[in-house]
Amino acid sequence: MKTHPPRRPLPRRRLSAVLSTLLIGAAALVATAPAASADGPGVGTPWVVAVGDSYISGEAGRWAGNTNNGESIHDAGGPTTYFDNATNTAEQINRCHRSKAADIYIGGGVNGLDLACSGAKTTTFTDSNGYFKPGIDFYDNGSGQLGQAKMLQQFAAGHNVKMVELSIGGNNFNFAGIVTQCVADFLGSPSWWPDYCKDDSVVTSQLTSASITAHRNEISTALQNVRQAMRNAGYADSAWTLLVDNYMSPLPNGAGFRYSQSGYTRQSTGGCGFWNADADFANGTLLPTINQTVAQAITQSGLTNTRTLNLTNAFNGRRLCENTVGLYEEQGLSSWTQAGAVDKTEWIDTIRTATATGDYYIQESLHPNYWGQLALRNCVRQAWNGGTPRSGTCTRGANGFNASGEPNMTLQ
Repeated sequence: MKTHPPRRPLPRRRLSAVLSTLLIGAAALVATAPAASADGPGVGTPWVVAVGDSYISGEAGRWAGNTNNGESIHDAGGPTTYFDNATNTAEQINRCHRSKAADIYIGGGVNGLDLACSGAKTTTFTDSNGYFKPGIDFYDNGSGQLGQAKMLQQFAAGHNVKMVELSIGGNNFNFAGIVTQCVADFLGSPSWWPDYCKDDSVVTSQLTSASITAHRNEISTALQNVRQAMRNAGYADSAWTLLVDNYMSPLPNGAGFRYSQSGYTRQSTGGCGFWNADADFANGTLLPTINQTVAQAITQSGLTNTRTLNLTNAFNGRRLCENTVGLYEEQGLSSWTQAGAVDKTEWIDTIRTATATGDYYIQESLHPNYWGQLALRNCVRQAWNGGTPRSGTCTRGANGFNASGEPNMTLQ
């Protein structure tokens, strides 16, 4: 067998030259290898993002229908319904009530983010109870409190946001104050001498020409802020869509209530303390005025990438105290999980007063509940339209659920 002499180590100079060659070659490989791309405008999994007020944040999304017989009967979401921090232990912004049932979570390979806040107006403020309410603006106090436009801008810069859904303007018209006044007038006057809220200053002051013009300008500016946030994040206007919701009718007309307006049962049992005339006014004048103002603001804003989701009549037949549905105990039901519960109970949360106890919140009053949120999600998914967003009018479909466990809805 042939043997070889032991290999001598390379001279130090030669070894240094070889190592330098290897390092240069490795550096060249690193330089020519494609860099890993982070998600951002046009790159990565698509997202839809909700901005706005309680009608999009998911307010009241814990409760499926209404009852006076205890929370457990209709507690569909449980105590973590509004928790949205990383550990699912609390809200990121107290009382924003970003519900897990919110309509933005359409699934199907599309991620959802809820930046909306219950009680929000077009501009940021802190309410009388000390709760921070981010508006559709670029507010930044330097300590972590941001307006929703600023939140959107920061998120969109690092994620592929394809659609932003917006609901805003109701609180600019003082929605909560109007509801409070209407219920107070109902409870504070007899049926033989009703005191209507439709002619109270809290209502009429919002419906003057000057007020409507101001609110239209406010909403238009909010829409422009959303566009600016996306531009600041690196998006061309054609790269994403703004889906603007209007507001649904939460109460039937006076003739459609299942409780008489005589006595106090309408509020004490049904949680819908409106006089017939005020309900008629709400559906015939107030709601159309708000929705028309939103529509005019879209035009005024000059945005070219908007779509609209008309929700005006989406819940007809399932509204609060409507004579086509009832409380669980009125329908012979004992749980929200029973067959047919979704079609026999209301999709709007009862109006709660200062007597709200347990896990109920007054701010949940007159908002889409668990059933309502899932119905809206069905319509938002149809508006998303597989990534080519479209406008449409959302209406209730046949009884029962779709494959995703949502009430059947149609977007026409």
